[in-house]
Amino acid sequence: MSFSRDYRSPTAATGWDEQARIDAGLRAYMLRVYNWMASGLLLTGIVAYVIANTSLSGLFFQVIATAAGPVPRPTLLGDVAMLSPLAFVLVMSFGINRLSLQGAQALFWAFCAAMGSSLASIFVVYTGTSIFRVFLVTACMFAATSLWGYVTKANLMRFSSFLTMGLFGLVIAGVVNLFLKSEAVYYVYSIVGVVIFTAFSAFDAQRIRVTYAQLAAYEGPEMTAKRSVYDALSLYLNFINLFQFLMQFMGVRSSSD
Repeated sequence: MSFSRDYRSPTAATGWDEQARIDAGLRAYMLRVYNWMASGLLLTGIVAYVIANTSLSGLFFQVIATAAGPVPRPTLLGDVAMLSPLAFVLVMSFGINRLSLQGAQALFWAFCAAMGSSLASIFVVYTGTSIFRVFLVTACMFAATSLWGYVTKANLMRFSSFLTMGLFGLVIAGVVNLFLKSEAVYYVYSIVGVVIFTAFSAFDAQRIRVTYAQLAAYEGPEMTAKRSVYDALSLYLNFINLFQFLMQFMGVRSSSD
């Protein structure tokens, strides 16, 4: 039996209870999002490792020995594997209102598996030790910036246009350097890539928190669950891109063993 009294007015009590419900829902939602992201990364790693270390590798790339070390040259299937993640992202982006929850989940798993097949060659180019080290660095950077973005009171949403323009500029610079093959451009491109996707890690964490608070009262359970898959995809892409750019700086090529 409790002898404490609640001196809050009915209106204040209702508002406080509603806020507490939203906070609890947000914590559960964020946990679901990060679980989806982590599961996707695990699937990607498994697929990449299996392809690189079995006879399946011959279906996706041929290894050419050079003075700088082994260089994987993609086969036709390898080219398809490298382009397929983009196709999955486009389908998911344009189908957000038409896809069922199960359809969105299936596409997410398919996307992560396709990404694994496109990343398999890193196990040929780089040593296992350096891959593991860069993964840990990426995980620490991502966790720190994502946590900061989630808890900070600063409004990161105002940087949305800047980050979007930076992303488009990064894509254009990458395409241009395919023809220029400039080491200087490649180095600057890698630095900018690390900065942009580090910033996106913080930005998306805040965006997810703000969006949940705005939409929690209006969405049904299925739409909320489906949106968690899309939010996980955003964080997953930030992590993967940050990992790839850091590999260009910190990765040790197999020939260096």
